[in-house]
Amino acid sequence: MRLATWNVNSVKARLPRLLAWLDETKPDVVCLQEIKCRADQFPSAEVEELGYATAAHGDGRWNGVAVLSRVGIEDVSNGFPGEPVYEGEAEAQAKLTEPALLVPEARAIGATCGGIRVWSLYAPNGRTPESVHYRYKLEWFAALRDALAAELSAGAPLMATGDYNVAPTDDDVWDPSVFVGSTHVTPAERQALAELRELGLHDVVPTPMKGPHPYTYWDYRAGAFHKNLGMRIDLVYGNDAFAGRVRSAYVDREARKGKGPSDHAPIVVDLD
Repeated sequence: MRLATWNVNSVKARLPRLLAWLDETKPDVVCLQEIKCRADQFPSAEVEELGYATAAHGDGRWNGVAVLSRVGIEDVSNGFPGEPVYEGEAEAQAKLTEPALLVPEARAIGATCGGIRVWSLYAPNGRTPESVHYRYKLEWFAALRDALAAELSAGAPLMATGDYNVAPTDDDVWDPSVFVGSTHVTPAERQALAELRELGLHDVVPTPMKGPHPYTYWDYRAGAFHKNLGMRIDLVYGNDAFAGRVRSAYVDREARKGKGPSDHAPIVVDLD
């Protein structure tokens, strides 16, 4: 069984590349993030032609997640209990540069595919450690931890994957000194990841296709991809029942090349 995760950075902008990649790589289950469209605008018909059923959770031009499956798709959950919302003092709301939402953002979708419980996750960015976005990010991770604890109690194989917007260690960024004082590397964010692993989740670290570091994200600017100035912020977390079946995992760096790519590369995981 082959599973994958990919922040596509707009499924409409990336649709030809996505369809070609699905046809070539042939994953059984794909978790997508940052689809940037409403659920009813997701190109379900196009991916269905390749044999995929779709569950999408999106609210417009921001965020959005989806699961594609060729092995069935059941028990779909749009979001999880306890997801926070942007709320609070007017001053904090005024700092937001996108519309303040009074409902949880479309950042998580769960589904059962081929006997595996999968979660496609797109964690908040956080922007700066001083911002309301950072506080929201930590609240989101705390709610995710509680939700996954409840899911894990079922004992089924579980994969919680996607763009976590956190680099677990300094080895997961190209130059730690560049990120001092920035989000994605702060102790509180890394502690949030550690608390997920303490639930019994394993970090399935993929094999890089270039260099010693399995980076999954490269900024569009300054030739970062060609210089391999990347970050590992797309993660695959799985419980014992899932991680024990992993035969191989790799970063598909080829999907980051060419004209009009996402700024993220997919991770592909093969199970026994």
